[in-house]
Amino acid sequence: MSRSRVVIVGAGFAGYQTARTLARKARDKLDIVLLNPTDYFLYLPLLPQVAAGILEPRRVTVSLTGTLPGVRLVLGEAHGVDLDTRRVRYTDPEDNEGELDYDTLVLSVGSVSRLLPIPGVAEHARGFRGLPEALYLRDHIVRQLELAAGAKDEAEARARSNFVVVGAGYTGTELAAHGAMFADSLAKRNARAGRAVKPRWTLLDIAPRVLPELDERLSRTADRVLRQRGVDVRMETSVKEAHHNGVVLTDNSEVDTRTLIWCVGVRPDPLVADVGLPTERGRVCVDEFLNVPGHPEVFACGDAAAVPDLTKPGSYTPMTAQHAWRHGKTAARNVLAHHGVGERQPYVHHDKGFVVDLGGFQAAANPMHVAMSGPLAGAVTRGYHLLAMPSNRVRVAADWILEAVQPRQAVQLGMVRSGSVPIDTASPELARVFRDQQSGRQVAGDGAGRGRDAA
Repeated sequence: MSRSRVVIVGAGFAGYQTARTLARKARDKLDIVLLNPTDYFLYLPLLPQVAAGILEPRRVTVSLTGTLPGVRLVLGEAHGVDLDTRRVRYTDPEDNEGELDYDTLVLSVGSVSRLLPIPGVAEHARGFRGLPEALYLRDHIVRQLELAAGAKDEAEARARSNFVVVGAGYTGTELAAHGAMFADSLAKRNARAGRAVKPRWTLLDIAPRVLPELDERLSRTADRVLRQRGVDVRMETSVKEAHHNGVVLTDNSEVDTRTLIWCVGVRPDPLVADVGLPTERGRVCVDEFLNVPGHPEVFACGDAAAVPDLTKPGSYTPMTAQHAWRHGKTAARNVLAHHGVGERQPYVHHDKGFVVDLGGFQAAANPMHVAMSGPLAGAVTRGYHLLAMPSNRVRVAADWILEAVQPRQAVQLGMVRSGSVPIDTASPELARVFRDQQSGRQVAGDGAGRGRDAA
């Protein structure tokens, strides 16, 4: 007897947890198919540590085939869903078109960078949502400081050693904190070689304080640590215009820089709007069981879904990993109930606090809403991440120990070029390389038919 097929689109926090829970509980009752552009689940909270040279890239990736027994992985990027024929259309890594039939569909495609209509940002800013972007940024920081140390004049040296981060939420705050430490360590190494350059990091946000979505005590802790590291924290300020040599801010001041990092929140994957289902600010509307009304065979979770927050009537759960992870568990249970295994359950989750890793021994955390800072918060934060990661715990811990006792390795690998991951891409996990039809040379595309040499 053929088994019913469940197709899960996307292996972020929600999709991975859905697949893992189904694999454990379905007991060969379902044909579980996971469609994802890569063969790994990315543990996104530790991505700033990859950019800062603390963790090796594979430490924050979890093998889908190695940790999801009984789940069939299909490598591909979904670009359409036909609700009438129950098919998902996708493109595989070699640009071949394919289709997947489903009996039950779980949409968990996640989110992409939110781009604002600011002149020059799409051309000159870099996002920070995927592994290629983190690898590029690590190389870029090293390269800019090396070029600054050998610059022919002070103005060029200053521009290359200036780093601007836009967005003081989780990602931007952690990236600025880790980046400042990384850049300072590189600058000290260059100074010993007689090439002194002082890096400067600037963190911008239109909000009145860093980490505006968190408790004010955590915000004050993060702000203090950033300023102690020399980060120029400018609240209620953002970018007015970006160009190749710098940025103009909303207060009309200018910053000469070769580095603009865009961390201004996220928006749901564009695929969600193309499905044709009712949405709430770009997210599929679902009920408390993560089921799409009128389509009992379709579920949505994670950043792709507007899930009613039963703990705060009238609102929706925020787009955070904490909720997405738990959405996945609930979605899996309700998919099983849809196929006659167990009873369906509503999604209810009370916030258990947050952790923000600020590098070194510093962090801001409020586990169970108990505010912490300093080394204790740092230990709690790293302990939380180790427990939350599905695998690679020993390797991550080993990298942390090595980082504490040895200097970080700082060489350019050159694997990801500027422009190969456009800021407005729907697939930040993929670095794209195109071949020029006339010359046959490989160029890293910028999403608009242009490119730079990739070789």
